[in-house]
Amino acid sequence: MLKINIYFQLVKIKNIEFGDKPLFLAPMEDVTDPSFRYMCKHFGADVVYTEFVASEGLIRDCKKSRKKLQVFDYERPVAIQLYGHQIDSMVEAAKLAEEAMPDFIDLNFGCPVKKIATRGAGAGLLKDIPLMIKMTEAIVKATNIPITVKTRLGWDENDKPIIEVAERLQDVGIEMLAIHGRTRMQMYKGKSDWTLIGDVKNNQRMKIPIIGNGDIDSAESAKNAFEKYGVDGIMIGRASVGRPWIFKEIKEYLQTGKIMNPLSIKDKVELAKLHLQKSHEWKGEPRGIYEMRRHLSNYFKGLPHFKETRMKLVTTLDINELYEIIDNIAIEYANIDGSDENNNYSYFRY
Repeated sequence: MLKINIYFQLVKIKNIEFGDKPLFLAPMEDVTDPSFRYMCKHFGADVVYTEFVASEGLIRDCKKSRKKLQVFDYERPVAIQLYGHQIDSMVEAAKLAEEAMPDFIDLNFGCPVKKIATRGAGAGLLKDIPLMIKMTEAIVKATNIPITVKTRLGWDENDKPIIEVAERLQDVGIEMLAIHGRTRMQMYKGKSDWTLIGDVKNNQRMKIPIIGNGDIDSAESAKNAFEKYGVDGIMIGRASVGRPWIFKEIKEYLQTGKIMNPLSIKDKVELAKLHLQKSHEWKGEPRGIYEMRRHLSNYFKGLPHFKETRMKLVTTLDINELYEIIDNIAIEYANIDGSDENNNYSYFRY
């Protein structure tokens, strides 16, 4: 694991310390499983979250939902994220999640996906804020570990009640709030509005940590978000897929003002193989291979004349063939970025 510099001002909830200017790996379905969390922790992610866990699936003892509860000590601080639309089910699920001993439980009030939001879960709760508040209060009272929330600015362009929502969630006892700077109707289109995130952070009523999320895809954008909007931490989602080293890039830039040297092709090949190994161990075949495809495409994004190789990466279901394809990338592109002369991989040794 990486050794991160000593922090000077700690962000914390209860007795859980996140560090100074902490970086959070956003919860993402079919992405933030233990294999990907391992990779992001390796590169300095301060806090990680599980995939979304459906409350109904959990209380009905669904095998897939139960498996998502497993967390490991090296991941800490780590959160289990729950979603659902019924208070009783969410309370019961939170109690089950607590038994898995995460550092905290996060409530998903922000997922915009139609099958979730239109059922009144995820971002759907932005259409029924009284229910959101009542549900949150019930979960806080029923559990003994910190409860946090991830949500969006509001439902659509004409309905952005995030300042009121933040105050009311704090009033019923949440310990931290992460805000994605888009509405539900935006999905992931358009620009993330960090101005409203900053307004929540700078609201004198707010005492809990505020974490900003949306469009953080570089060290420079992270630095700007901290400096311009004053957030306590930054959450990174899509930009980390197939690029777990983004956390190291940001940390190095925040600490030194210098852009980290790019990883060589050899670095990326070794990391892709490690990630594939972990995914295969955790989810088996074929699922562990299916869910690696989006990562593998991004690991080698930007390589010239890569279309044919990319098609092989995202179509084969043979694990041995996949390793062979990845190894061949190291051979074929060995000198494209000076890999042989400037190999940095010992710096990222796992």
